[in-house]
Amino acid sequence: MIEFVPDIPRWRQVADVIRQRIKDGTYPPRSRVPSVNQLTEEFGIAAMTAHKVHRGLRAEGLIYTEPGMGSYVSPQP
Repeated sequence: MIEFVPDIPRWRQVADVIRQRIKDGTYPPRSRVPSVNQLTEEFGIAAMTAHKVHRGLRAEGLIYTEPGMGSYVSPQP
């Protein structure tokens, strides 16, 4: 679990961690990223907060979601 900064929304802080993991290759292209449940367990956040993490990363084009399968790192050109 990370120590959260009080004046930055938690979902943004968790998204930063996932974004860094994508950048450093921890989650390579087309690999699964943690599910909502996994994010709630790892970071101690609420499910709605974890959904915001996924929504934000999808909006940036970093991940995509396949219904019924999970969320994956977008292919890198």
